[in-house]
Amino acid sequence: MASRKIPTIMRSASPQPVTITVNETQRVSGLLQVPDDARACYVLAHGAGAGMTHPFMAAIASGLVERGIATLRYQFPSMEQGSKRPDLPKVAHATVRAAVREASRLVPEFALFAGGKSFGGRMTSQAQAESPISGVRGLVFLGFPLHPPGKPSDERAKHLFDVQIPMLFLQGTRDDFANLELLEPLCKQLGPRATLKLFQDADHSFHVTKSSGHTDSEVRIELLDLVARWMQRP
Repeated sequence: MASRKIPTIMRSASPQPVTITVNETQRVSGLLQVPDDARACYVLAHGAGAGMTHPFMAAIASGLVERGIATLRYQFPSMEQGSKRPDLPKVAHATVRAAVREASRLVPEFALFAGGKSFGGRMTSQAQAESPISGVRGLVFLGFPLHPPGKPSDERAKHLFDVQIPMLFLQGTRDDFANLELLEPLCKQLGPRATLKLFQDADHSFHVTKSSGHTDSEVRIELLDLVARWMQRP
């Protein structure tokens, strides 16, 4: 059987607009970037307070494209509508599944990974825990929101024990959303399917202080290199 070809318009390292159908009444916007040498695609969800065009999201997408990883960024319905209130989990989960489904259609021969920044990563893992998302080989969390700032708890992590695919946690040591005294034991309990990478002096947005001796750019390069290696491993 002849292999399916990626549409020519989609073979671009620059962001290409796509429309993702969530259900009969809801559609959201997406941005697809596909370098010529890509063999994997990261379906990337935004956080609760900023959409897919936020500079952090754009930098992650472009940085992965430079490393041979295609990306599909997308909006949650609330962000698409300009609302400041995040979607209910049911709606967010359906959007995650729709985005992965669209990625599978657009780049059918690629290994698929999903996840995202903060809220987007958590909604992805919840969807995966409820029922495995077809085709997804692993989850990548860009700052997993284990708890609200100042309220340490691991209640939000219970569903992760129902996720049976590899998970990569990328976390700053100054992240107010993830107390390391809770996160590190959690990842150990999850066993070999969980990999935790800490970024010294970085906060929830992977910003570092001047006194750290590092720059945001250096942290981002390290993060991107790690994600690309993890996705491209055998």
